[in-house]
Amino acid sequence: MKIGLYGGSFDPIHHGHLLLAREAREQLGLDRVLFIPAALSPHKLTTVPTPGEVRREMLEAALAGEPGFAIEDCDLRRNGPSFAIDTMRDLRARWPKAELFYLIGHDNVAKLDTWQSCAELRAAVQFVVLGRGEHDAPHDFPTIVRRIDISATEIRERVARGRSIRYLVPETVRAIIERRKLYQGPNRSTQNI
Repeated sequence: MKIGLYGGSFDPIHHGHLLLAREAREQLGLDRVLFIPAALSPHKLTTVPTPGEVRREMLEAALAGEPGFAIEDCDLRRNGPSFAIDTMRDLRARWPKAELFYLIGHDNVAKLDTWQSCAELRAAVQFVVLGRGEHDAPHDFPTIVRRIDISATEIRERVARGRSIRYLVPETVRAIIERRKLYQGPNRSTQNI
């Protein structure tokens, strides 16, 4: 079995995430892609993310009816920062014979060596870089490239300014953001990364 591990804050999940995950699944022949929302990103310890259960709700809405995409909430169930090595160990115990492909954004390549137990992680998974375009940092990992200029930061900022996010996120996710009044108020758009 070939499994893609796609970790992140997903605050909120958007079409850029979904398009890159679909492209990775098709190009790599993955049996499934697991979206793994972080409880707290180790590289964003000074920010306060939207509560995990709300981010999970948005993921469920975005992934509904998508065969081959699933949510893995092991990081949300652990206390403290969500380290990729802990996630990998947990999933390796469940699927000892699976090929694991760890999908990372191009912005993570330069700091990959700072990840906890990076050498063990590199030995256990195949890193695959999800590139957004021509300004990606050079590296030796396989790359999935789609020119997509959508970011969660931009979406939060647009909501905070009262601007539309239609077409940036699935309609079901937009409805949750509106119903729960997420990312509104002074400085709310920059509290979450």
